[in-house]
Amino acid sequence: MQYQIVGDTLPAVICTVEANETLITENGAMAWMTPNMKMETTTNGGLGKAIGRAFSGEKMFQNLYTAQGGPGQIAFASSLPGCIRAFNISPGNDMIVQKRGFLASERSVTLSVFFQKRFGAGLFGGEGFIMQRLSGNGVAFVEFDGYVVEYTLQKGQQMLVDTGYLAAMDATCSMDIQQVSGLKNVLFGGEGLFNTVITGPGKIYLQTMPLNQLASSIQPYIYTNRG
Repeated sequence: MQYQIVGDTLPAVICTVEANETLITENGAMAWMTPNMKMETTTNGGLGKAIGRAFSGEKMFQNLYTAQGGPGQIAFASSLPGCIRAFNISPGNDMIVQKRGFLASERSVTLSVFFQKRFGAGLFGGEGFIMQRLSGNGVAFVEFDGYVVEYTLQKGQQMLVDTGYLAAMDATCSMDIQQVSGLKNVLFGGEGLFNTVITGPGKIYLQTMPLNQLASSIQPYIYTNRG
């Protein structure tokens, strides 16, 4: 497979595949394709895995697209303003991504549910108890909200992140929560009660405009227009 990511704030990834090569995508992500791309809707692993994907923010069913009779081309578009990143997934190099982050991948990549082991991190960390895990061997495309900033954390090195800004991390990283100190900071700081603490080693990917922040920014204008 060859691919090209195009666009700035509303990107798409255009994939060129060989004959009989198959790509997996979430339901509704396909934007355009050549006529020889055959679509098959499936639970891709049975009912149990389908339910797990639903918990992680994806649809229960996935679409498989296979090139028939020769090379084909297919494009997958981002659902929100932001960016698309390609990750090379390999055994021992899993990725943990935010809910609804998965866009598409080679068939050899597995999308599964990832449960936060620490109760506090799951309850107050911004993504809830459940995130998405990408494993297997192949290229996966993930969509982020806004621009993405990368950091490489050494073992024991930490980054303090406001709720919702963590987009993805290597599976070698761990996540916990830390309460904002000081009553005045909690009441008037506008940052909520908790921050997310990411501990290395591994790479982390932070997004500049989480969906919850975007929604809260435009909400006053929606209510004003309705009035």
